Amino acid sequence: MSTTSYDYDYLVFGGGSGGIASGKRAASYGKKVCIVERARLGGTCVNVGCVPKKVMWMAASIADTLNHDAAQYCFSVPKTKVDWPALKKKRDDYIVKLNNIYAGGLDRSGCDTYEGDGTLVDDHTVSIKMTDGSTKTLTADKILLAVGGRPSMPSGAGVEEHAISSDGFFELEDIPAVVVVVGAGYIAVELAGVLNALGAETHLVVRKGTAIREFDPDIIENLDAEMIKQGIIIHRHTNGVDSITIDSEKGKKTVTMVNGDVIYGADTVLMAAGRVPNTESLNLTKVGVTTSRKGYIEVDDYQNTSNPNIFALGDVCGEVELTPMAIAAGRRLADRLFNGKTEAKVSYQHVPTVVFSHPTIGTIGLTEPKAIAKYGEENVKVYKSKFANLFYGIFDIDADEKPKTFMKLITAGINETVVGIHMIGMGADEMLQGFGVAVKMGATKADFDSCIAIHPTASEELVTMGTWGTSAPVSGAKHSPVTGEPAAEPII
Repeated sequence: MSTTSYDYDYLVFGGGSGGIASGKRAASYGKKVCIVERARLGGTCVNVGCVPKKVMWMAASIADTLNHDAAQYCFSVPKTKVDWPALKKKRDDYIVKLNNIYAGGLDRSGCDTYEGDGTLVDDHTVSIKMTDGSTKTLTADKILLAVGGRPSMPSGAGVEEHAISSDGFFELEDIPAVVVVVGAGYIAVELAGVLNALGAETHLVVRKGTAIREFDPDIIENLDAEMIKQGIIIHRHTNGVDSITIDSEKGKKTVTMVNGDVIYGADTVLMAAGRVPNTESLNLTKVGVTTSRKGYIEVDDYQNTSNPNIFALGDVCGEVELTPMAIAAGRRLADRLFNGKTEAKVSYQHVPTVVFSHPTIGTIGLTEPKAIAKYGEENVKVYKSKFANLFYGIFDIDADEKPKTFMKLITAGINETVVGIHMIGMGADEMLQGFGVAVKMGATKADFDSCIAIHPTASEELVTMGTWGTSAPVSGAKHSPVTGEPAAEPII
């Protein structure tokens, strides 16, 4: 630590999950800490991301149960529609409660909070334009940049005027009758699934052939099939949106794609085509902080920037943009800077990830193409299983029509170390965490096989692949231990 006197030992730009976690950890070591935040505490995740999105996903899941599944379990439930304005109020009230919890936690930890938009003046000085219009100058020994990102709005005639971003989704006062969601990432997939399940005619516009193209090919294929089955209308190979026009009398929007395709009669156009870091106002060039071509702050494994007094983490760095990742990175950084743990850092390897699509996706580790590229095709063995969850066992519909769960284990080397797990289906979001621990510990296929399965659950499929005959390369019908029904496809 420097012997120079500063207002604070640690000044954190950004009151999101990562910044708050790092600031509170530093304060627990007796350091004087402040948080600078220009919006609501909690950042993207709490206000316009993970938390309110999960509320809406759960509402959509309940709608699916009431409108499609309850009758199969012999409940007399009439078709029902969500009271969107009432749900929005309950959701927004809950977010305010979380904002207050964050504020209380910072207060109890001894961290000061400044509401305003800050910029860097030099290596140790910041200027804050406060929300009341005044300007405040503060100094700090160490500065953390954890300002996150925001949705980007693509170019195109009328796009900015007539479309909303993923943030704008949470401002909708009612569910649109017809909605166009533009984007191929997980945000687009999640919001399209929610809107579709809650009753909107939903169009998903992707630039190329499918959504979530960075995921394992089998996950892409299975999600695509499920979205079609659920009624989402997918517009492929569009090269994006060229223009959006509006009928001034009817208020309906017309969306024209670059490839010439047109969607008429949309009430809402939601752009979910990417995000950008919130770096413009930080004055990074002035203090010698290097950024990438896209504006993300460049850091090493220890969250160091090119300025030895300034650090960065979370979405503003553009690597593994997940809330738990930012929290872990923030705490490790504080441990290293203020508690003598010089080697403390977070690992960006084998990070479990969930997509709250319909159905949910869980994934950790390498995709099959990446595993082959890393280890060589001859050293990679893949196990797959596809089956109908027992939940659908008594459904009075054809077996092929029952929603499927797909699971995949990717192993490498003579010991068959598990280097990737990919699943899509009911409960994938909740079951991945334990398997994520196994992958982090270097578990092998034999370790999975030796674990006694919990029956009847979907997760047992991951620890029985190759032992029940569902995944071994044998001829004849393959049967699922979960349902006893024929698997939907041959297994590698």
